[in-house]
Amino acid sequence: MSHPAPAPVADNLIVYALRTVTEAAARAAYDWIGRGDKSQGDGAAVAAMRAALDALPIQGVVVIGEGAKDNAPELADGETLGGGTEPQYDIAVDPVEGTTYLAKGMTNAMAVIAMAPRGALFDPTPIYYMEKFAAPPAAKGRVDPEAPVEDKLAQLSKALDKPVRELCVYVLEKPRHKDLVERIYGAGARVALYPAGDVAGALMAAIPDSGIDCLMGTGGTPEGILSACAIRAMGGEFIGRLDPQLSGEKAAAADARIDTKTWYPVDHLVRSDTVYFSATGITTGLLFDGVEKTRHHTRTETLMIASPGGERQVLNTYYRRSDGATT
Repeated sequence: MSHPAPAPVADNLIVYALRTVTEAAARAAYDWIGRGDKSQGDGAAVAAMRAALDALPIQGVVVIGEGAKDNAPELADGETLGGGTEPQYDIAVDPVEGTTYLAKGMTNAMAVIAMAPRGALFDPTPIYYMEKFAAPPAAKGRVDPEAPVEDKLAQLSKALDKPVRELCVYVLEKPRHKDLVERIYGAGARVALYPAGDVAGALMAAIPDSGIDCLMGTGGTPEGILSACAIRAMGGEFIGRLDPQLSGEKAAAADARIDTKTWYPVDHLVRSDTVYFSATGITTGLLFDGVEKTRHHTRTETLMIASPGGERQVLNTYYRRSDGATT
């Protein structure tokens, strides 16, 4: 069941306002690229994102936050943000997607936010990890998430009208994915291994002809819900299953009798056709360039997606540096 859209408050402009939030976070995190301190970079992005959200004439509740699992700075679940009372939204947020890779100066770090009408977003608390499958619109409903890897690839091949040997699967380079990668190789498909970039990989998988045909494997649950928001807006395929990895997380799932077997379709994870998504690059990655500074300007690149409609736009913004040396 889809929730009704909020009262119209310049709906066509909301995603443009939302991009100021991720751009503020990305600019704040920039100075911490490659400095070896992920908490400082994350903290700077959190503070900037919170201030930018509070400047918007909306009211949002953080349903999907990041940071609790490792005591990092966070926008806490249940926190109310925004400078207005209407319209009301669920917020999914990751001020720095890829904190470790920000600290190491590596690829695919970004600031991400998504909003949907209040009550529309799936709340996975307290599970931090999710197994995911993402693919283009042509594969929607045509790949069984419970099937063996080899069968999934065969089904995807048929859906995309593309030989298995030409398929490219995005997988996070983690020890838990060793068997998955071997099975993909064994089936004859290619693997694109990246140390970070859960959201980037899912979005690339959902965009036809991007060079990535699907995403498989287990990554962060917040990143999963953020990806689901963007992919629902674009009409792509996204399916997720809660997949606890940490010992405390597994115990919490058992105590709360949380279902870790069911695969949830994107329409269950995001129960509204009204979705706003914005992501700004911090370090250069698959989807867009990272923050760049010159003597006079700070340049950001932002991906914006809004639904209904599913329009996808990339915006370059040049912020004037006040003294020629600092933001």
